[in-house]
Amino acid sequence: MAEKINTAKDCVHCGVCKKNCDFLTKYDIVIGDTGRLKELAYHCFLCGKCTEVCPIHIDGRAEVLNLRREYAAEHMSELEDKYKGAFGEKRNYKFRNWRHATEGLVFFPGCNFPSLFPKTNDTVSKIFAKYGIGTVYDCCGKPVAELGSVADEDRIIEEIKSKLQENNIEEIILACPNCRGHFGDRLGVKVTSVFAKLHELGEGQVYEGDVKFFIPCPDKELKQWVDEIRPFINGNISYVEGIQCCGLGGHAGHIEPELSQGFADKFKANEQGQVFAYCASCTGRLKRNGFDSIDHILTKILGTDEKPDTATSYVHRMMTKYK
Repeated sequence: MAEKINTAKDCVHCGVCKKNCDFLTKYDIVIGDTGRLKELAYHCFLCGKCTEVCPIHIDGRAEVLNLRREYAAEHMSELEDKYKGAFGEKRNYKFRNWRHATEGLVFFPGCNFPSLFPKTNDTVSKIFAKYGIGTVYDCCGKPVAELGSVADEDRIIEEIKSKLQENNIEEIILACPNCRGHFGDRLGVKVTSVFAKLHELGEGQVYEGDVKFFIPCPDKELKQWVDEIRPFINGNISYVEGIQCCGLGGHAGHIEPELSQGFADKFKANEQGQVFAYCASCTGRLKRNGFDSIDHILTKILGTDEKPDTATSYVHRMMTKYK
């Protein structure tokens, strides 16, 4: 893969990003229109579609995120008021629970997976417990990082690193593609997906049949998770095309509800059969907006057949503090 330029100054205004992004289309701009983009930075879903399609490899997502950081540096109190829910819960994660941390290796399911799939989360935890792997509950910090709060982003990463070091943890197992994309290599430990670890341990069952995936934003380009899920699929794998985001990305739905709903409506109009996801947030969002034929693939691999509990997800998240 070519190295991304990560700046808008080299934009040639070819319009490919606008053609592939509902947000850019709505405002008739491209990533190189930095003046207008600065005004609309919080309207962007940070899905990375522009990054994926840019012919000269501009990282449009990073460009918008940098604009948010510049804005946050001068207008944090305004953002705290506008996004008080995200800051209130995620800045200092209210339901943090590291009491079952185990030396060497832990399962870190993140926020939304145990919220929407509590039964499947408990099933994974019990499987890992057989191998001496404990489960810890925390937020990776992506929700506040995407609002532009660099200080909070850096602090949260350092706090998690400290927890890992205190418990002599050398590997962390993740259930959330967003956590994995946000952490990158910043934790200084091995990062493994839940699918790769289950396969390594010989746990889980093979799904018999073809699978069509809705790819979450952080994995759209590399499809790393698909590669790690593939051993559990005895059939062909295809992908949902033409829908850039589930509608939750970048907190933009707060400002662009029509665009956010439009993604879900397009999904319902174009996809009539069974679709699978491996992001709890995507699964819950699409289910909540009326697309009933979507399942998290992990519920099939582990045989829980659990549907996302969108009605009481906050309660499940709250209960992780006491597990």
